[in-house]
Formats: sequence, structure tokens, C-alpha cells
Amino acid sequence: MSQIHRLTIEPEGFRLDGAPFRFIAGAIHYFRVPRPYWRDRLEKLKACGFNAVETYVAWNAHQPTEDSFVYDDMLDIVEFLKIAQELGLYAIVRPGPYICSEWEFGGLPWWLLKDSDIQLRCMNDAYLAAVDRFYDDLIARLVPMLSTNGGPILMMQVENEYGSYGDDTEYLRYLRDGLIRRGVDVPLFTSDGPTDWMLTGGTLEGCLKTGNFGSRVEQEFGKLRERQPDGPLMCCEFWNGWFDHWTEEHHSRTPEEAAQILDEILATGASVNAYMFHGGTNFGYSNGANCPDPEYLTPEYQPTVNSYDDDAPVNEYGGLTKKYFLFRDVVSKYAPVPEMPEFKDHLKAYGKVEFTECADLLDAADTLTDPVRLTLPLPMEKLGQGYGFILYRTHIRGPREGLPLVLQGLHDRAHVFVNGKLHGIQYRNDKQPLPRIPVPAEGVDLMVLVENMGRTNYGQNLIDRKGIDGAIRLGQSFVYHWEALTLPLDNLEQVEFGPMKEFNGRPQLLKGKFTIEGTPEDTFVRMDGFKKGVIFVNGINLSRYWEVGPQKTAYLPAPFLKEGENELMVLELDGRTASAAMLTDTPDLAGSAD
Repeated sequence: MSQIHRLTIEPEGFRLDGAPFRFIAGAIHYFRVPRPYWRDRLEKLKACGFNAVETYVAWNAHQPTEDSFVYDDMLDIVEFLKIAQELGLYAIVRPGPYICSEWEFGGLPWWLLKDSDIQLRCMNDAYLAAVDRFYDDLIARLVPMLSTNGGPILMMQVENEYGSYGDDTEYLRYLRDGLIRRGVDVPLFTSDGPTDWMLTGGTLEGCLKTGNFGSRVEQEFGKLRERQPDGPLMCCEFWNGWFDHWTEEHHSRTPEEAAQILDEILATGASVNAYMFHGGTNFGYSNGANCPDPEYLTPEYQPTVNSYDDDAPVNEYGGLTKKYFLFRDVVSKYAPVPEMPEFKDHLKAYGKVEFTECADLLDAADTLTDPVRLTLPLPMEKLGQGYGFILYRTHIRGPREGLPLVLQGLHDRAHVFVNGKLHGIQYRNDKQPLPRIPVPAEGVDLMVLVENMGRTNYGQNLIDRKGIDGAIRLGQSFVYHWEALTLPLDNLEQVEFGPMKEFNGRPQLLKGKFTIEGTPEDTFVRMDGFKKGVIFVNGINLSRYWEVGPQKTAYLPAPFLKEGENELMVLELDGRTASAAMLTDTPDLAGSAD
């Protein structure tokens, strides 16, 4: 039987089994890391001198539909915690229900948005009923992993950074009481930015208050102390790096600066959690997005890239960076650091993969799904779809003067086709309508293919239904009576492929084969000569790509490959000048290999 441990919160700080204790923790999210690599990443955490791992729980990954719960493969959180415990690490678990984390919809499941009246992260009956179903399943799995039951979990969080969203203290109490009622008897905490408005809205009596910040240590802890005069100080998220949005520059923080701030935190005697210690990857469609309101008026949509390298001490593929070794030096001043084992990177360049087969997505749509007849376009969620693409089509009667096409409530990016030919592409941030469409007497066929590029994960625009969440107009006139085809692209086996063709403005599915001799190694997919699309490997949705960057390569871990023949498939949306992808051993997250 594992040893029982009890963490307590005393006026002078944390105590573990009666002895002084502080967390030197690092964030590793099990759902962003291939399961075969969990032990390696946790060993690297321990070798850096850290004593605990912190992880969120991604509700939407564990409950993909209202009636299904998934805890296998990369989602087996109990096994992840068991490995941590075997290595002598404690754990901090942050079970949401909302996690932010640059993760799709902040971890909330898409199917909540089927309900037009739902209100999120507050005392809303429909929302709380869904949370309770999830917690009934999840917490029963986590209770045996509490330190009071012989497991590694020393603390659990109530909600996440709630003060930056709202001030429904009754809601926070409901979540806290729900955890306790389900058997959670380890200390509970909240985490917020150390500002008055965030701490007022997000903290809760009976829960330790922690702060999230990346600099100004004395100032931030000072603000936290105003609200919590005694007890342990903790930076629950020390932002030692940052994440990237598509179309922006790559974010990085110098190792020296990050190490200096870590030193300043530990020098105060406070506890810390490095966010991220190892970021991992937003595989497939799992990236989130920001949609901030400048001056609280006009939101701008900012989707996050698939890489969650986060400029972390352990990089996306598990490599040890300069930041790692500087962090280890800092930690050694305050805690024992074990001997450094030998860790090796396993990257391989498999070279060029020629695409030899091709299919037209619009032609294949009717083989992938059945059309639904609608009066006005509805968003994906209303049609039972979570992710991917949705195609709306209709016939517009003529004659009509040339009028601008208006996609009212576009979320997020649309390709418009008139009589089968590309008319234009519109992104939800674009300020101008698409070009005018003249409609002759015989009318025109109109198709609008909309890409879901990731739901908002932070801020006041969380309700982010995808597809067309409004209407489609020609000028001021609404266009009625549509067919909608849901295209999550989660099963492409029915698609009939033919020989390669030139790109003609219509989205293309391209397929090629490559052979691996011996045990597969990690690699990166590079799509030079392609503009925008999605990468699939052996049927696994790997990553988006977009020529605008900053991410130029997609991490392809060895567990997704196999010895012998492998299949690479891409959906190219915007156009291409190449017919092959490259499997390289050089990651490129900033537009230039470095």
C-alpha cells in the first residue's frame, strides 16, 4: 500500500506530514503528450530538481459527447499520476471545469453550445447539470489518487482564473462543495492574476489564494498578501514562456531572464509552478483561440497554433533547452537536485513524401455526410458537429444586380464558390464583404465552406459557435433555404481518390505513402509550397498548417508512426505550388530554423 501523506496550510506556510514543505512544481499536461512519452517527460521534471507535476484536466477531451466518457491512451490521467508517483513526484490537479490553457473552448465541451440559452461559468442550471455529470465520473477516478488515500495529489484547484471572467461567488462555492462532497479532502485553492478586480471576483473563503504572473515578483506577491495576510505564498503559474497565435511573430523569453525570475520567486520562500515546464502539442483541432475586446468594443479573433512548445524548459519534442539547465542551477540553490541522467533526443529526417493521389473535397462531401435542409444556415453545434468544416449550399434565383455577399456571424474562415468556382475567401476579422455576385436570369449555385479554426478559450467571448451563426445575405437581402453538410473529417476512408491534378481553387485532399525501416523516430512535417490546410498521418489528425506562420513545421511523434508503410494525407484549402511534403529533423516555430 502506498504511503498516506497530508498537506496542511498553516499561518507560516505549507506543511507535509507536519514538516515544512514548498512546491517546486512544473506543468505537464498529459493530454498534450503521447502516452509513451509520459515517463520521459516526468523523469526530466524530476532531474531538474522539481518535486511535483501540475496538470489540468480537459473536460472536452474526456467527454466528447454528452453520453460518452473517454480515459484511454493519452487521456488516462490515473496512469499519468501513477507514473509521477513511481518517480517520487507529488501532483497538483486542476480539474476545471474550465481550464483556459490555450485549449479548444478552454476545455469546455462543444456540445454545451447546442443550448441557445446556456450561460457558462455561473449558476446556470443547464451548465451545472453538465458539470455535475462530468465531476461524478472524473472525481471518482481521482479520489483514490489523493495523497490522503496513498496517491500523489496534494492539492486541487477550484475553477481557474475565475476573477478575470466573473464574480459569481455562489458558483465557486458550488464547485468547491461539489469536490468536497465527492470525497476530495486535500487542500483546495484558486489562482488568479494579482490585481484587485481579479482577486475580488475569483477567490473564495476556505481556499488558498495563489497568483499567476511572469515578473514583478515583489509587487505581485505584495498584492496577494493584501488579500491573504498569512499562509503560504504561491505563484501557481510562473509564465516562463508564452504561446503563439497564427499570423503573429513567435514568442520567446530569454533563458537568463526566466531563470532570474524563478530565482526571485524561490528566494522569497514561496512555492512555484512553472507554466509550462513541458508544453507538448495541440494535436488535431484541439487548439484554442483568443478573442479580446480592445476597449471592450470590437473583438479580434486570434487562433492559437498547434505547437504548444511555449518556449518551455523541455521543448515540444522533449529536448532539454538552455532554460532547463539554468532552471536546474537555480533550483539547486534551494532544494536537492538529483544526479543528471543521460537523455537523448530521437529525431529523424525521413525526407520527401510525394503525393500521388488526389480528391476534390466538394465532390466528396456527399459521400462523407448526408445534407440537412435548413431555412437559414445554422452553426455546427446546432447540427451535432463539434469540429472541422461545414458546407452550406443553395441555388440563388435571378436576375439580380451585382450585390456584395455578406456572411453574417462567420466563425471562422470561409471559401465561397459560385457555380463551382472559387469566388473569394473571407476571414472573420476581415472588415469588407466579399466581391459582388451578379446573378443572371438562370440563377447561380452558391457554396460556402466554413472552417472552425478553434473556439475561444479565454475572456468574455467564450460562446463561439462555429460555421455561420447568423445569416448569409446578398446585399441587404437574406438568402433562405440551404443544405448543410457537416464535415468533421474524422473518417476519410470513403473518399475515392484519383490521379494527381493541378489545384483549381477547390479544396484538395492529397495522399502519399512513405516507408520506415526499423523503429520509428520523431520527425516534423514541413509543408513548403502549400498555403493552408490540415495534416493527417495514418488516419490521425495531426495538425493545421498555414503559410502565414509563425509555426512552419508540425511535430510528428514516433508513436503515431509504424515500421513499414505509412500514409500522409493533407487537405489543402488555398492553393499550392508543390506536390510533396518534407519530413525533417529540424523544428521551425518562428519562420526560420533555429
